Amino acid sequence: MRPDPFDNGRVRYNHAPGDTPATPLPSFGDWHDAAPPPSDPYSGRSGGGGGGDEPPRRPRWRFAGAGVGGWIVRGIAAVIVLFVVAVVWLAVTAPLSRSLKPPTPPSITLTAADGTPIARRGAIIGAPVDAATLPPHVREAFIAIEDRRFYSHWGIDPRGIARAAWANVGSGGVRQGGSTITQQLAKNAFLDSDRTAARKIREVMIAFWLEAWLTKDEILSRYLSNVYFGDNVYGITAASKHYFGRTPQKLNIGQAAMLAGLVKAPSRLAPTGNLKGARARQAVVVGAMVDAGFLTQREADRVQPQRVLADRPETLPTGTYFADWVLPSAREVAGDAGADATVRTTLDRTMQATAERVVRQAGLRQAQAALVAMKPDGEVVAMVGGRDYRASPFNRAVQARRQPGSTFKLFVYLAALRAGLHPDTVRDDSPVEIAGWKPKNDDGRYLGPITLQRAFARSSNVVAARLTQEVGVRNVIKTARDLGITTPIPNEATIGLGTAEVSLLELTSAYAAVAAGRYPVVARGVEGNRSASWYEAIAGRDRAMPGNIRDEMKQLLGSSIRGTGRDANLPVQAFGKTGTSQGGRDAWFIGFAGDLVVGVWVGNDDSTPNPGLHGGGIPAQIWRQFMMSALNIPVVVAPIDDEDMAPIDNVIDAFGEDVGGQVQDALQGAPEQLDQAVDRLRDLGIELPNPPAPRGPRERVPLDRAPDERDLPPDDGF
Repeated sequence: MRPDPFDNGRVRYNHAPGDTPATPLPSFGDWHDAAPPPSDPYSGRSGGGGGGDEPPRRPRWRFAGAGVGGWIVRGIAAVIVLFVVAVVWLAVTAPLSRSLKPPTPPSITLTAADGTPIARRGAIIGAPVDAATLPPHVREAFIAIEDRRFYSHWGIDPRGIARAAWANVGSGGVRQGGSTITQQLAKNAFLDSDRTAARKIREVMIAFWLEAWLTKDEILSRYLSNVYFGDNVYGITAASKHYFGRTPQKLNIGQAAMLAGLVKAPSRLAPTGNLKGARARQAVVVGAMVDAGFLTQREADRVQPQRVLADRPETLPTGTYFADWVLPSAREVAGDAGADATVRTTLDRTMQATAERVVRQAGLRQAQAALVAMKPDGEVVAMVGGRDYRASPFNRAVQARRQPGSTFKLFVYLAALRAGLHPDTVRDDSPVEIAGWKPKNDDGRYLGPITLQRAFARSSNVVAARLTQEVGVRNVIKTARDLGITTPIPNEATIGLGTAEVSLLELTSAYAAVAAGRYPVVARGVEGNRSASWYEAIAGRDRAMPGNIRDEMKQLLGSSIRGTGRDANLPVQAFGKTGTSQGGRDAWFIGFAGDLVVGVWVGNDDSTPNPGLHGGGIPAQIWRQFMMSALNIPVVVAPIDDEDMAPIDNVIDAFGEDVGGQVQDALQGAPEQLDQAVDRLRDLGIELPNPPAPRGPRERVPLDRAPDERDLPPDDGF
């Protein structure tokens, strides 16, 4: 037989298909069904003379025994794992340090720029106390009424729970609670007020957690430091000072009992509003102290009903439009402090009082009004968000988004100046159609070719639409974004007439950028951070406006305040722009003079039309009255009435800027000059109403104006 070259030397068993082994192998069934021979049950080997041919078999009772033991081990392991998970969960969600923090943000006092407190926000939170240093009757008052077995239980009180459940069943409702002081601390410091079974289970777990890691005095100390006593006061230190004007260490028995009684219903029983109820609850606590053995009946009889401090008239207001707006910034400045903080704001109390007065006296009827006054660098010195904060805390100066009308033309003309145009550039003031849109001038008059300055002064809509199309909608939007407008602006030509909604605060900040010569100006109400950060400066966020463009923009704004905004005219240099949305729904005037930038809005909250309302009316008058007082301007110059100017405007629009300039110069001069202008108009074939009779003899002075002079306002010196 030839050797197999692939043979690896191992023994191989080859059976022919019909071969049968001499000794048949036992079947699998025989291995399992055959009775085991007698053997040692602990040896694991079969007995008899089989020579160990059968595999070893384990006794059936060992399977059962091993299964029970395995389940016990598995159960213990599961309990250990759950315990570890619970400890980790409690360490993350209920750190012991949280029980030291107040359950609500601490009080923050806002002051005006001169340091005078103007508002207070948040809770009054007292300093933490050490229960071991308090008089015994102070601790005992709380323990007697809240948790009589506090020093003997492990976080929960089964007897107290059973007693409360029995009392509630008997009364047909929830009359008593079985929560211990530890559970109350767990609820106040770590949980919300939801009444669910899951929250109650978490409360019990956290109570055990606190009891395992803190002493009883530490638990009581944290409880007394955080519990609520009504009147927005947290902690026994603050409550003692608020109600009795003393520290917790000096509380007498009656005062301690009254404070302990407030815990049940602090808002309802606060003695400043319900002294009778607080005294009745005080008597209940004194009785509980007698039942617990803390007081004798004789000592209890000597406890008198307590008096509390009267509500002081100098209590600060808790709500104003400015305070609501500045609070988030004030919180950032104050930081994460655990005690009360005081933050100085930019508010000027005198200007704030002036703003409130002029809005109140504006004769608004059912309409609302808002006013923002700021420095050119963005420091807000006055803010009125509505006629009455108590009636409506909605801040229309910050939260409302309304159509700005022609005040948005600031960005159109500024984009045009950026593109190389100038105030004396001529554009066509005649009807135009842009992609099916036909803008119209509000007065229905069109003057043909006029300068940009004249168009801005009379607030021509068709010129603004033409400029928007000429410089590009995107460039107008970019200009608005550069000056700080963040609200959505549609990519369409109609934005040139103020169809995009903005807030009064942002729009006033944009005008402040022209006054400051830098953009954007960010409105702020907290002192400090006057300039952009170094990162913003490097990234180009804060930029200087080119001097020539700024001067030309001021020239346009100056002409507008002597045009549609004549009711806002001041005896000092002033700059501004009117704005009116369709139907008089929103009327605006925004401008600056001296070191103040002021924006005014008037309208209805529901955006219903206000027939006759326009930016050159009530908003301009409010602006002027505020400016006259805020800038201490002694001479009051009465604005020229629209009815007096109407005939002159008709002549100007009909015969061009030459005659218009003569008429405006005549109005700014003496009565003799007015007569000269009237005579000149008559020479041109124009008849006007007879002027008032002169008060004395006068001498005619020939006109020496060149016939090609334009109707430009006097040079502002920029």
